[in-house]
Amino acid sequence: MTKRHIFLILSLFLLIGQACKKEHQISLDPNQKLTFSADTVLFDTVFTSLGSATHQLRIYNEHSDDLKISSVRLVGGEASPFRFNLDGESATEFYDKVIPAGDSLFSFLRVTINPNDLNSPFVVEDELEFVTNGNTQVIKLLAWGQNANYIVADKVVTLGNVKYPYHIVADSLQTTVWTNERPYVIYGWALINSYGTLKIEAGTHVYCHQDGGIFSWSDGQLIIDGTADAPVVVQGDRLEPYYKDTPGQWGQILMMDGRAGADHRVSHAIIRNGTIGLNCQSALKATECALRIDNTIVENQSTAGLYSILYAVEAKNFVIANCGSANVWAFGGDYRFVHGTIANYWSANEHSKNVAVYISNYALDENYQPFYYPFNIEMDNCIVFGKQEDEFVTQFGPDADSTFLLDHCLVKSEKFANGTSGFNHCMFNLEPYFANTANDFHIDSIASPVIGTGNPLFGNELPYDLDGVSRTGSPDIGAYQYVPR
Repeated sequence: MTKRHIFLILSLFLLIGQACKKEHQISLDPNQKLTFSADTVLFDTVFTSLGSATHQLRIYNEHSDDLKISSVRLVGGEASPFRFNLDGESATEFYDKVIPAGDSLFSFLRVTINPNDLNSPFVVEDELEFVTNGNTQVIKLLAWGQNANYIVADKVVTLGNVKYPYHIVADSLQTTVWTNERPYVIYGWALINSYGTLKIEAGTHVYCHQDGGIFSWSDGQLIIDGTADAPVVVQGDRLEPYYKDTPGQWGQILMMDGRAGADHRVSHAIIRNGTIGLNCQSALKATECALRIDNTIVENQSTAGLYSILYAVEAKNFVIANCGSANVWAFGGDYRFVHGTIANYWSANEHSKNVAVYISNYALDENYQPFYYPFNIEMDNCIVFGKQEDEFVTQFGPDADSTFLLDHCLVKSEKFANGTSGFNHCMFNLEPYFANTANDFHIDSIASPVIGTGNPLFGNELPYDLDGVSRTGSPDIGAYQYVPR
């Protein structure tokens, strides 16, 4: 048989197969309807004037015949705050879209909400209307809108090789107050100029866009003034559920050296999902101010919760948890921590060797040569714990005075467990029994060794814990008193 005969035979079989293949007909049966991946597309809080994330809706034909969508439209038309993309095309309405038997179409939706005069969140709605075989099917579109105060960078400063786009929110000799009526959304850096002061009132929410944050320039002052009932919250501006616990969404709160009598204060705050929660650096001169922290939670930062160079830092009733390099990362300076829980169970990178506390009296210059800083730290009634063998790491060189004292603390450390100066009545490597090492550092078992084992002297200094529970008498170690659940 020649190659020509073989080709003709194969061609004949192909034609016969195509002739026998059943063609799907477009159904006109009114009983055959579309099905959808959801009957409502819900957008979480969306800031006005800013487009939301894209949400997906899938449209299915689960029948054995093709279905023709006679029309699909946004009921609100061009005036709708929603935008609609169907099978790669954007419009407010489409006609005669065929879905093959057993197949589906993808639709993508976004929403942009116009500002109004409301301070409280509000709802915007629309519907997607599908008409198929005389049937009308409706998908509800629902979004929560929120007006906001927008801080948008309009200048740029270069520090080293890094450009910082910024907007001055408190100029020299000016005090600016951010109230809780509307949230603040920061694009770039909200800059506090020299001799300026930014005060953030209780209950205020601050949302920072990627790589942005709050920047207190030399001799500026930041005051975060939350309360137990109305903490100040600083986080990223992506509010979809996926981003709830995603670190590194924004930059940091950066405080440079300050002037005497103008301490930075962070009280009753929740700072989450950034790169560095609180970064204080005595960079241009020796700082004459301190950073004072109380009743504050810093969590889920991709690099550090508290990063400090040659600063004076006092922190009381606080939690610093789950950061990518170290929860507390300090080079030189003077520190006192009282009733703190510093716990690192970072899970974003299982191979990371992140620790709870890393302290050093030197850093390396551009030529990798060490330069030294005096260093002193005191930790009282604190928990320093995590999943590494050593969660309290020191790197001290001989060319600067360096001391540390941990008094009545629970510490995860193989290095120091056998007895070393610098630890007074401390416990090592005993499980603290946290409620949830991902996000809840309350004590959850009567078996915890921290219960009732704190130094009463420090308990009397802070008679109430981070939740407002009394700790006088026999204080527990850490930020929280144990309360049976």
